Amino acid sequence: MITISGLTARVAGRLLIDNASVSLPAGTKAGLVGRNGTGKSTLFRIITGDLAPEAGTISLPKNARIGQVAQEAPGTDDPLIEIVLAADKERAALVREAETASDPHRIAEIQTRLTDIGAHSAEARAASILAGLGFDHEAQQRPAKSFSGGWRMRVALAAVLFSEPDLLLLDEPTNYLDLEGTLWLEEYVRRYPHTVIVISHDRDLLNTAVNSIVHLDQQKLTFYRGSYDQFERQKAEADELQMKAKAKNEAARKHLQSFIDRFRAKATKARQAQSRIKALERMGTVAAVVESHVQPITFPEPEKQPASPIVAVEGGAVGYVPGKPILRQINLRIDNDDRIALLGSNGNGKSTFAKFISGRLEAEAGAVKRAPGLKIGFFAQHQLDDLIPDQSPVEHVRRLMPEAPEAKVRARVAQMGLATEKMSTAAKDLSGGEKARLLMGLAAFDAPNLLILDEPTNHLDIDSRRALIEALNDYEGAVILISHDRHLIEATVDRLWLVNNGTVKSFDGDMEEYRSLIVQSARRDDRDKPAAAGGEASKADLRKANADRRAQLAPLRKKINEIESLTGKLQKQIQLLDAELADPALYEKSPAKAAEKAKLRAAAAGKLGEAEEEWLELSAQYEEAMAG
Repeated sequence: MITISGLTARVAGRLLIDNASVSLPAGTKAGLVGRNGTGKSTLFRIITGDLAPEAGTISLPKNARIGQVAQEAPGTDDPLIEIVLAADKERAALVREAETASDPHRIAEIQTRLTDIGAHSAEARAASILAGLGFDHEAQQRPAKSFSGGWRMRVALAAVLFSEPDLLLLDEPTNYLDLEGTLWLEEYVRRYPHTVIVISHDRDLLNTAVNSIVHLDQQKLTFYRGSYDQFERQKAEADELQMKAKAKNEAARKHLQSFIDRFRAKATKARQAQSRIKALERMGTVAAVVESHVQPITFPEPEKQPASPIVAVEGGAVGYVPGKPILRQINLRIDNDDRIALLGSNGNGKSTFAKFISGRLEAEAGAVKRAPGLKIGFFAQHQLDDLIPDQSPVEHVRRLMPEAPEAKVRARVAQMGLATEKMSTAAKDLSGGEKARLLMGLAAFDAPNLLILDEPTNHLDIDSRRALIEALNDYEGAVILISHDRHLIEATVDRLWLVNNGTVKSFDGDMEEYRSLIVQSARRDDRDKPAAAGGEASKADLRKANADRRAQLAPLRKKINEIESLTGKLQKQIQLLDAELADPALYEKSPAKAAEKAKLRAAAAGKLGEAEEEWLELSAQYEEAMAG
């Protein structure tokens, strides 16, 4: 149990958390949500002891180990696998001691403890985590310093996951992951055996991996059970009730105040007026619901759309070193209304392909045809560094509109989703989300026919991501999207292309199918590792263990089959009743019979709903047991 009581915290004189309290049961997977700047990371710093609160306490179980991703990504000569293994400090210390210990009793104690903490399978577990985060066996043996900063942050994440702390704190862990790594992390957090608190604006992660939401809003902490979607519904219902209560409270206060104003001066009514004054004081007020407003994002519409295809590639190849293409045999076309998401692990060439389509990289082979007059807007996260630090958004836009009046320049900045008070703020003082909005606006400034967005959501909160979804859906041009945000992809695109094995091909399934492939692949890799280490005997043992598991789960599988049969019968019954109830003659000839059939239909629908809920619950249990 984690208990936060009466917590108050300030940063640079600004009150972020005020007398906030919340409790999290052991084993909770909680998403910590709230608008950017509300104090979520500050709360993490208080939990870890890096920042002292102004008031209040945080109670944790005795000797609980807290883990979070290191701020400094490892950049040493050590291989990745060794860095991750070293994160389990107890194991590392015992292994070192075992190499020099001479006392037989101590040696026995060390070996017993190593067995208890699963040290002998540690390397396989570390390798599995690294593989899930995108490092193959060869990469795991390479020194950390040979990787870029983003990949090193994955190593830091792998290290804290491997150490398996009692309380795992993750602050925007998907910002340096690709979609495949994000899907793997969702599954890992969902199955993590201890308590997790994750700060994230990734809606799918908050719907898939956590079982509760802690909302930091108006300097208070509120606990909600369920996923993010359930939190939104509960929050909306609570806000509606609060608005009704406020209206009722204001009406009652107005009524009392009216009586007081009318009769306070009359001697015969003075006592009643005084009693109502006291009642008014006791009544108090109901706080208003504070609605947060997010600036919308708008992409300018193309003045003229060229005829399709706007881009066509035949036998294309592209890379950075002549004679060594990263992608080859590219055969595709992009139409003027296409909405395409690029799938594939980081390092497979998604960004290379985006640069190729935009014309930033020339083809090494094949033919590339772009429609005459085609305008392409390109956004990538690394371009945030291209903003001029001391210039404001208005100054950035004025360079593109040198002859335009000030009002028109500011109107263009407003379309980018920047608030009035931020328009004159230096770029270096803008938040990450505000910089991303500005850069997206600059990329789309000339009303492109094709907009390419490479990880546009890394610094956007959930509300800003919703604004981006609306902007993309309103935009008339074609879109190519690279993102680890599955919700953004599902809400905005209608075609999926897989960048893999040195080429780009259409993926015929949907995002749920792709997620299943990633999760199944990760589970399959986990199951295969003991077999590889143990030879044929281990494979036989694994087959036997799987057979035993299936036998144990046979009653559960039978129950699932029975429910499937029942739902089929109920669906047929409802279809027959719907057909009968659709006949107007039934109501004319026998109203009573029509009413009876309507009751039967309602009862069948109720049973179907109950059966489907039970099927979902039992199926989840079965899948979890089979995966375990």
